[in-house]
Amino acid sequence: MSQPSESVTAAILVIGDEILSGRTKDKNIGTIADFLTAAGIDLREVRVVPDEAAMIVEAVNALRTRYTYLFTTGGIGPTHDDITADCVAEAFGVGIDVDERARAMLLERHKPEDLNAARLRMARIPFGADLIANPVSKAPGFRIGNVHVMAGVPSIMQAMLDSIAPTLTGGAAMISETIEAAGLPEGTYAGGLGEIAKARPAVSIGSYPAITPEGFRNRIVVRSRDAEALAEARGAVEALLARLSA
Repeated sequence: MSQPSESVTAAILVIGDEILSGRTKDKNIGTIADFLTAAGIDLREVRVVPDEAAMIVEAVNALRTRYTYLFTTGGIGPTHDDITADCVAEAFGVGIDVDERARAMLLERHKPEDLNAARLRMARIPFGADLIANPVSKAPGFRIGNVHVMAGVPSIMQAMLDSIAPTLTGGAAMISETIEAAGLPEGTYAGGLGEIAKARPAVSIGSYPAITPEGFRNRIVVRSRDAEALAEARGAVEALLARLSA
């Protein structure tokens, strides 16, 4: 994976009524976020939409034009409500039909006589798209333009993500360090922390309360792609906390 200096951005589009109803608990956002962070790609937006064509098409077009990459999960199975492929084709203004490459992949798992109309829905690919391999269940995802369309099942999504990793161009890796706030409440250091952050635009600084086995803790996370800027900001934060603890 190449590493240019400019910022590389991404969005995730999660598709499915079952996510919005709470019936299915999403596990893919965190996995993709971890993957993108390690690759030097900034995840800037996550959107969840129902199985409604107009909303999917609108979201695909909005997000693919705003960010370097768009990753979608869900809606590429064999049932009537699996409409993601059709919606992506509509968003790009291209046709869609059974792709012989995808059919061949399905035949690695199914006998020809078992490849019914429902299963063939999983071989319908927008014209001009490249396939994303699925070593788990064989039904492929696809990539068209900067949009990567993947399954919603976490194990299959992970396999597809691993498959596309070599094709992505990442930015410089983000460095992150955590500073314990030494028992200080957020209200005590919030003003000073804001001043430190304002003076250092190359550094992201956040305060995150957490319940740990040792009790309630406030942790300050400092992030940057510039190691020197990160070290300087960390020093400023630690000096602030030391003053307030004295």
